[in-house]
Amino acid sequence: MTDESPAGSPSGAPRAEIPYRFERTHDAAAVVEAWSSLAPGEESGVTVGVAGRVMLSRPQGKLAFAELRDNSGSVQLFALAKVTERFEEFAKLNLGDWVGVVGEVVRTKRGELSVKVARWDLLAEARRNFGDKWRGVSDVEMRYRQREVDLWANERSRQLLKLRSRVVQRMRERLWEQGFVEVETPLLHPILGGAAARPFVTHHNAFDSDFFLRIAPELYLKRLVVGGFDKVFEIGRMFRNEGISPRHNPEFTMLELYQAYADYTDTMVVFEELVAGLATDLLGTTALTYGGRDLDLTTPWRRAPMAELIADATGYTLDVRSPRAELAKVAAEVGLHVEEAWGPGKILLEIYEKTTETELWGPVFVTDYPAEVSPLARRHRDGPELVERYEPVVAGRELGNGFTELVDPDDQRARFEEQVAAARAGDEEAPSEVDEEYLRALEYGLPPTSGFGLGVDRLVMLLGDVANIREVIAFPTLRPDRG
Repeated sequence: MTDESPAGSPSGAPRAEIPYRFERTHDAAAVVEAWSSLAPGEESGVTVGVAGRVMLSRPQGKLAFAELRDNSGSVQLFALAKVTERFEEFAKLNLGDWVGVVGEVVRTKRGELSVKVARWDLLAEARRNFGDKWRGVSDVEMRYRQREVDLWANERSRQLLKLRSRVVQRMRERLWEQGFVEVETPLLHPILGGAAARPFVTHHNAFDSDFFLRIAPELYLKRLVVGGFDKVFEIGRMFRNEGISPRHNPEFTMLELYQAYADYTDTMVVFEELVAGLATDLLGTTALTYGGRDLDLTTPWRRAPMAELIADATGYTLDVRSPRAELAKVAAEVGLHVEEAWGPGKILLEIYEKTTETELWGPVFVTDYPAEVSPLARRHRDGPELVERYEPVVAGRELGNGFTELVDPDDQRARFEEQVAAARAGDEEAPSEVDEEYLRALEYGLPPTSGFGLGVDRLVMLLGDVANIREVIAFPTLRPDRG
């Protein structure tokens, strides 16, 4: 646990002026790697400059030992009264102080690789106590609200955020290698669209108009396909004014990708190979353990229609063509309240999410969704009640969402108008007006196209084996602390 009280300077004495810079020659990991072969009591004869936080201090008379930790790892500092400048001050350093040290790399007689401190500078004073670094920070509220403390006290927190960085880096590299072009689209949208979600609303003073923080970049990305980008993607923040849970944060990161001349069977392959490839790149295997249970991401993943999966899980033989009364009866039996406005497709989806989705360990592509709940997907070639849509489910949770894209501007207009009607009936997740700019783009011609969205936060949760999305977001959304 950390102590909120100021740490102060040793003995109440004023500390030396903080320098403007420090010449670091090695990080801790580089020191350990380069001189790991030193024998106990051996000196390297090489002087290095290292810098980081003091995370442990053990003064012992005329000797003082400290652990120096930086972004790469840790190395011991070894100070002697007859060698180290301002030894007494060094021996009284506070846990958390930043220091820069110049000294020879040695291995102590007890076998500890160390930097023997000759000169040192205080680079930043820790005025708040980091507490017992061996116990770390266990208070959940403090861990998320004061992430800067959590990152130093808990190695696991740092490793998860580093994993996240590597996931995004390799995701980009893999897509670039396949010829996808990375773009940026607006975060401020004049019309709500691209997904079904309750938005955040803001006001643009110069235009005297309300805008929505984007819930998805889909419509802009498909306009770029109309403009001639055959393969396009964006990795960025989305904003949905919804509840917070272990799987949901109001602002989150998503990869969205579109490929011309493709259908949903093509982008299923892109999706599964991307996820399996990232697991191989970062973990060295596609055979993972999640929540104590084995999970194999080896491709190809299973493909199964939603109706088939509902039957497997519940024994009910249902599909979008089932009578509404029959679907409503089953919904009531599984504990669902059916709204008057729900059609057969919406009821079927609710039954699936209530009874089936969380039980799917997968990985599995759940395919062939009702058209009623998929306003941007192309109607299924085997029947207009369904659309060519999939959701990859891994470890009981949706990891993404993909379609064969709707390219017919007349059909798209009709579906937009259905959404507007739903908004007028009280649906806060539906757009309140038709996106005429997007329809105009479709009238220029969108070739056969498929795309998907992939939740980056949820992917990192999967690869990092964590159950709460807050663990993989540096600063998750919290209730404001008014003090």
